[in-house]
Amino acid sequence: MKDLQSGDTWENEAELSFYPASMIKLPVMAAIFSRFEDEAIDPEDTIALQQDDIVGGSGVLQYMSPGTEITISDLVMLMIIQSDNTATNILIDLAGMELINELIEEIGMHQSKIHHKLMSDVIGRKAENVTTAKDISIFLEQLYEGRIVSNEASAHMIEIMKKQQIRDSLPGKLQYRYPEETIDWQLAHKTGWVPGYRHDAGIFYVQNRSFIAAVFSKGSDDFTSMTALSAIGLEIFEHLNHR
Repeated sequence: MKDLQSGDTWENEAELSFYPASMIKLPVMAAIFSRFEDEAIDPEDTIALQQDDIVGGSGVLQYMSPGTEITISDLVMLMIIQSDNTATNILIDLAGMELINELIEEIGMHQSKIHHKLMSDVIGRKAENVTTAKDISIFLEQLYEGRIVSNEASAHMIEIMKKQQIRDSLPGKLQYRYPEETIDWQLAHKTGWVPGYRHDAGIFYVQNRSFIAAVFSKGSDDFTSMTALSAIGLEIFEHLNHR
């Protein structure tokens, strides 16, 4: 955790390696924005959904008809706010795994790497995807500072993350106690979940305060981890709101 105004930080096992689940979608998004920036691809170009693209898990594209056309910018939106795995895999192919890993290194996420697409067959994998809470916090701080791809791209990515639809972890309690229409707060975040792992990380904007939290869990039942994450989110919010 880091207070972006005071610089105060708090860490607990921040460099412990985790299977990132959908947290890996953050550097995938950054790699796509890098390709937008160098005009290698156009965000308004469309891609036709192929039967071979469709995978299970999170997201709505798995229920759509092959041949459906969708813009690249909409694929990015679905990847982040609905954690759509089909959209993610299309975007990984579009960006290229090499570029994604190069960007991960450039950002300074030295304990993170993407080795495989999501919901892919474990047979033939070289290794599992990996990250740490520290690396994700590095990503978020650079995003906040406008240093991922460009200032404009960073701001755009933050706005996408503010539209997150999966809100059962860090904002799980505070979204009902403190509706956003009554108090000036937002959370730009991304969740990650597979059985045995639940993560959430983002930038809290509360009144005039900004605060990064990257919270990862493994080995507990899902109810316990979800309850802990939502309690942490509420504590962060109340700390910032009453400071």
